Amino acid sequence: MIAMVDLKTQYHALKAEIDKAVLDAIESTQFILGPNVTAFEQETAAYLGAPYAVSCASGTDALHLAILAAGIGPGDEVITSPFTFIATAEAICYAGATPVFVDIDPQTFNLDPALVEAAITPRTKAVIPVHLFGQPANMTPIMAVCEKHNLLLIEDCAQSFGAAVNGKMTGTLGSLGCFSFFPSKNLGCYGDGGLVTCATAELAEQVKVLRNHGSRVRYHHSIIGYNSRLDDIQAAILRVKLKRIDEFNAGRRRVAQLYSELLKDVVSVPFEDGRGVHVYHQYTLLTNKRDVIMARLSEQQISSAVYYPIPLHKQDVFAEAYAGVRLPVAEDVANRCMSLPVYPEMPEESVRLVAETVKGAIVG
Repeated sequence: MIAMVDLKTQYHALKAEIDKAVLDAIESTQFILGPNVTAFEQETAAYLGAPYAVSCASGTDALHLAILAAGIGPGDEVITSPFTFIATAEAICYAGATPVFVDIDPQTFNLDPALVEAAITPRTKAVIPVHLFGQPANMTPIMAVCEKHNLLLIEDCAQSFGAAVNGKMTGTLGSLGCFSFFPSKNLGCYGDGGLVTCATAELAEQVKVLRNHGSRVRYHHSIIGYNSRLDDIQAAILRVKLKRIDEFNAGRRRVAQLYSELLKDVVSVPFEDGRGVHVYHQYTLLTNKRDVIMARLSEQQISSAVYYPIPLHKQDVFAEAYAGVRLPVAEDVANRCMSLPVYPEMPEESVRLVAETVKGAIVG
């Protein structure tokens, strides 16, 4: 059996250090906004090169709190990708704003910068590019459009921890960056967790207040906030893993490069645009024989997945409101994409077996 991700192997490699960190956190009994949370925020900000980093309870909450901290609300529009996990659009809706979906680049699967400007209206307040699958979005033209039209730039970095664009880490190019620490992420905890990077002290302070019931001083509440705090045990685990994130991402790139070498003649392998460092949260290819390949992989007890089978504008929850919207690239990619197992510790023989099985399904 080859799984999409093997969390147990990574845990056992770090077991002694993680177990000690968890037990120390329990022994301290400082479970909420404890010392590991503060240390993790500082260490993550330093690693990313971000002025400020504020942790929260999940990647979805990171997006939600970032959007609220930016002052976006009812009547506002936010331009984003239709080819992403629904949390990106959910968070916009939570704030009472309206997602405006713009089609994607057919090579990177990220927001197509050439289409962003045409989608701007007087109601547009922000653009949220998604660094999908660990591939940084083409940020230079997106940043230029945001600057020209005085729009906020909020990065969805849920899948791109450690990815870089022109030497800068994702999450440091806009006003706010939103990260997820879901267990299978490149940097994952053992539950839910998230973080917001902030370009200014004012934004960081607003996220801190929002994550803690709208409170700066205990039992004094200045705004309606939320209960969205990363717990100290998860922060302790993340601190152990953060020290190895470059090693983890190098392992993912090793796996991806071998896949691409073995599969480049039979499928459309992931594209790297050369502007940044792709960290391969997923290894996603395009093929017209997806069902055949996935069936063959399943027969061999090899996992595979489709991220994502339905673009957001076609989801039931949005289908009526976006009935007239046609985004042909996102719709085509959703029909042909599939992801293969990828994780830092994946053995070369497993990569070769997966690739051989894919090739066998295609060529017969």
